[in-house]
Formats: sequence, structure tokens, C-alpha cells
Amino acid sequence: MAAEGTAGRDEVRATRLATGTGRTLAASMPRLILESRKIAATVIHGLHGRRRAGSGENFWQFRRYVPGEEARRIDWRRSARDDNLYVREQEWEAAHTIWIWPDRSPSMHFVSKLARESKLDRTLTIAFALAEVLVEAGERVGVPGLTRPTGSRAVIERMAEAIIHDPRERPSLPVGFAPAMLSEVVVLSDLWSPIADIRATLTQLSSNGSQGHLVQVVDPAEETFPYSGRIEFTEPETGVQITAGRAENWRADYETRLKQHRADLAAEAKRLGWSFTIHRTDRTASELLISLHSRIGEGNDAAMSNRRPHGLQLGRPA
Repeated sequence: MAAEGTAGRDEVRATRLATGTGRTLAASMPRLILESRKIAATVIHGLHGRRRAGSGENFWQFRRYVPGEEARRIDWRRSARDDNLYVREQEWEAAHTIWIWPDRSPSMHFVSKLARESKLDRTLTIAFALAEVLVEAGERVGVPGLTRPTGSRAVIERMAEAIIHDPRERPSLPVGFAPAMLSEVVVLSDLWSPIADIRATLTQLSSNGSQGHLVQVVDPAEETFPYSGRIEFTEPETGVQITAGRAENWRADYETRLKQHRADLAAEAKRLGWSFTIHRTDRTASELLISLHSRIGEGNDAAMSNRRPHGLQLGRPA
């Protein structure tokens, strides 16, 4: 009975905490949506299209014929203009699916005096803006465990509504999710979970051959450790408190541990063929958005080219 009583109290506490967090997030959501739209509009204006070769009806480009390909693929009219053989390529029209995971766990609420905004606000802004940019380019976007992939122009509203009304515990990493082959995953998190948990999650996300992008969103104070004197630190996920008599004496050890954790993250990403990016919340959101947009699709283009005849290289439009 005591155990049941404790479990019941924990459930009530978790529900109240989730409700309070949801109300706070709901209040800030209009601002985040507006900011994400402004960033997306700026980035979209300066980007080229995301065209690539594949099965479709629209002409894309001519390229040199590669020995070993089927002769019926040769465009004889174009080839008659000079001494080379050319293949006519169509534009790939199949929508690409990108899953975006915004970490909404308690640690993401942290914000120091050195930052522009909390890690959670920056993560959601990037997630919304990236979704807008991708949908504008004809892709489909979903949030693991919350929304199905969609190419709707109202993708930001759908994501925001699902996030606000999500009553479940907010884990740091996507749980029990394995995307389909040739889809991509973007993980936006502070990635302070134990490296063993991160390794297990990334392995699962890659189990079907999907590509991914790991982004560590951090507050500048988490990198520089600008503390001195007597400081009480609280672990946001568990509530455990640690008091440092002279915090400056901890800096060297902290920097060593941080460096090792980053090295482990980079190694895990490299092992799976994922990209790894560090983003500080005192930097501009558009900087990260442009970087992610340029990387999304690269892994799948390589995977598709590996299925074509050996030696075939696809050109890209200027």
C-alpha cells in the first residue's frame, strides 16, 4: 500500500509539473513561431533548390554516358551534337522524409546570463524553422512520437500544437523509434545523457539504414564554466544538489570531462556516418539552420549513387 501511495504521489507530481511546463511553453509559443518564420524566410530567400536525380517526369540535366549502363538510356539526339554519348536524367520527385527531434527535457530550460535564450526556446525555434524550410523545398517532416510526416504548409502549427498538448514524460532522446530507410533524423539536444544511452539511441535510429544529424545545443556557461566562490548546482533531471566551496577549482576537471564527452559524441556520429554539430545559444539561429539544410540529403544522395553503375557521378545544378 505504501508503495502504491508513493507511486500515486509521484504520478500527481509529474502531472502537475507537465501541466505547469505546458502552460509556460504555450505562453511563449507564439513568439517562438514568429521568430522561426522570420529565420526560415531569411534562409529560404538565399538558398538554392534541393533538386537531385531520380524517377520523375521533369527533365533535370544531361550527363556523360558511363560504360556498363543500358544503351537505351542514351539520348541520341543530344549525343549527335559532338563525339560524346549522353544520358538524359529526370528530377527525383519522391518526397524525402526528415524526422526532427527537439529535446524538451528539464535540462533544456537552463539559461545563463551569457545566453540569448534558453536551450529549449532555441531548440524549438530551430526545429520549427527547419521544418518550414524543408516543407517549402517539397520534403515531408515529422516529430518522432508526436506527429506523422507531413508536407503541409501548416507544419509549424501542427508541431507546436502537438508539443503543447503532449502529456507524457519528456525524455532527452527519442525512445523506441526506428525511421524507415532513406529517411533522415535531426536530433536537437544538449546531449548531456550518459554516452552509453546516446550510443544505444543512435544505433537504434540507424538500424534501418537511415542517415542523421546530431546537434548539441548548449548554453555558453556550460562550455566556459564561469563560476567562482560558493555555488550550489542542481541537476535538473533528478533534482540532486551539489555544493562547491570554491567553484573555480572545479573548472579544469569540468573542461577535461567536457572534452572527453564531446570526443565520444563525435566518435559515435562518425561510426554511423552522421554529422555532428555544436551550437551555442549565444550564436544566431540562422547559422545553424543554414548548416543543417546544406547537410540534409547528402547521405541519401551517396546511398542512392552507390546503387547506380560503378563509376557514375551525378552532377549538381549551379
